[in-house]
Amino acid sequence: MTVFVRNIILETERVEEMKLITVSGPPSSGKTSVILKLVYALREQGFGKIGVVKFDCLASFDRIRYEEAGVPVVTGFSGKFCPDHFFISNIEDAVKWGNSRGFDMLITESAGLCNRCSPHIQRIPAICVIDNLSGINTPRKIGPMLKFADYVVITKGDIVSQAEREVFKFNVRQVNTRARILFVNGITGQGAFMLSKYLKDSVDITTLSDMRLRFTTPASVCSYCTGETRIGDEFQNGMMKKMEFHEAAPLSETESGESR
Repeated sequence: MTVFVRNIILETERVEEMKLITVSGPPSSGKTSVILKLVYALREQGFGKIGVVKFDCLASFDRIRYEEAGVPVVTGFSGKFCPDHFFISNIEDAVKWGNSRGFDMLITESAGLCNRCSPHIQRIPAICVIDNLSGINTPRKIGPMLKFADYVVITKGDIVSQAEREVFKFNVRQVNTRARILFVNGITGQGAFMLSKYLKDSVDITTLSDMRLRFTTPASVCSYCTGETRIGDEFQNGMMKKMEFHEAAPLSETESGESR
């Protein structure tokens, strides 16, 4: 009898497992379009319920797109807080929400507004979305969001030449030597099926407790973090980072445009 009662208690405390995928990238790189095409591809393969949590700063209209596609979504705005800190403060609650809804997969979307953001979590599949129109040197300007991703999805490749795509991909590879690089068309969905094949067998979780980020978040606790708006050294307290300014070297003839 004791064993029987104990089994009943364990059954009631059991939490269903769920896959978690983090998607990040610069603003307007096509993250929402990639996620929607990924959802379509997973559905075509008979995958179960999928939900989305979108982390943004001030405003977003992507909720309408998700709802039109029949994807349950919750949107959160960080406002004056650091988007990275906002993400970390809420990601465990997002997982609990996904579990309560019985999702088989929860996808989070977060914009790397400062190119220093790092919403990737150890053991959790991490996607960085970056677009070909941002400039061929952009991959070298993005930090851990790109460097520590498992999958780098390049969008808008149909708008540039093959040579530009190859140079862009090469620069991505220089920053992240181990990630799978995929080209995905956010309009036609080309490439999304291959991405779904990689993700559908990812790890199942019930909680993020005791897990760690892959990289530290941007750090600053200063007077401006707490609402200071006045400019000047006397108003700058806490953790600050100052530049060193030296006398500028004269431009060469080539740099100044004087050479013919």
